[in-house]
Amino acid sequence: MGKAAAVVWDQSFLGYDLGGEHPLNPVRLDLTIRLATGLGVLDGVGLISPEAASDADIERVHTASYLNAVREAPSSAWDVGHGLGTSDNPVFERMHEASALIVGGSLEAARRIASGESDRAVSIAGGLHHAMRDHAAGFCVYNDCAVAISWLLDNGFDRIAYVDVDVHHGDGVQNAFYDDPRVMTISVHQNPMTLWPGTGWPAELGGEGAEGTAVNLPLPPGTRDGNWLRAFHAVVPGLLGAFRPQILVTQCGVDSHQEDPLADLALSVDGHRAIYRALRDLAETYADGKWLAFGGGGYELLRVVPRSWTHLLATVLDRDLDPNAPLPASWVSHASRLAPNWSLPSSMTDDADPGYTPWSGDADSPVDQSILNTRRAVFPLHGLDPDDRRD
Repeated sequence: MGKAAAVVWDQSFLGYDLGGEHPLNPVRLDLTIRLATGLGVLDGVGLISPEAASDADIERVHTASYLNAVREAPSSAWDVGHGLGTSDNPVFERMHEASALIVGGSLEAARRIASGESDRAVSIAGGLHHAMRDHAAGFCVYNDCAVAISWLLDNGFDRIAYVDVDVHHGDGVQNAFYDDPRVMTISVHQNPMTLWPGTGWPAELGGEGAEGTAVNLPLPPGTRDGNWLRAFHAVVPGLLGAFRPQILVTQCGVDSHQEDPLADLALSVDGHRAIYRALRDLAETYADGKWLAFGGGGYELLRVVPRSWTHLLATVLDRDLDPNAPLPASWVSHASRLAPNWSLPSSMTDDADPGYTPWSGDADSPVDQSILNTRRAVFPLHGLDPDDRRD
């Protein structure tokens, strides 16, 4: 990596707090930054504090009436609609301000790359990929990923690849650019028959004039590191090679972990580390090194998210951590005070082997059949042979 990577972070991100026992607890962000700091990943890195996004930028992908509803919701005595006030998206004080700051962080990360100051940038508070044009969904009020991509399209980029590795389908970003041939959205997620939001089938290929720019790779519950990586490498590199993006934007949700309480894939922290390294390599190979990374889902707050996203930060910064590195005693002490009855790991590994066997063209297992279904749906639209394992 030539230029120093940009890391966008401010404690104010913790204001995006859906409250009570909501799964999206901002403590996961705080613990990540504390762990990355304790392990030296952020030594000498000037963390970038963003400004809240303007209404004009948020309205790149959301309606003005929706912004008004979000702004007024905390003081409204009536049902505000727009997906607000539900168990997934409860209303909270300063909801607009906190959500606009998340968007601002993702925009600042995008600006650092567009300006040429950095080739890579990361905001772990971003990745709210479910929010739709006029309503909240899946813990997401504003879709920072889509806003950042829209901004990039107006600031020097006309071929953008978005790769979403969250366990849930990246539906909000797909919907935002479904008819736009300049943006390829690739989502690797749990089979939608078994998990919300129930979308993300291989047949969802993009709208008229943009066929082949929506790509969906659904995987069966219980998929582990090796099979996940087998599927990813059988689909994603070939498509990026054909699409030739100028920048790679990634949503790096870690709710694919075997301990996550909201989903059913079975990846490890070691598998997540392997994914980030693969994304970095793909950015170098196909996007001239330009990589914009966001966080996303992840609901095992102490054991998984901080370790996985510390590996993400380390990967973006080219400061890859030894998986066997012990967790700092100060971090363990702090986390133990937050959750005295929580069993904490001792190192940055789950002692899992993320090695995989490359896809050989067969369809003998459910994962292999998923690979073949996706390749047969989308590869011909890019002039690729779906049955040729060399793609």
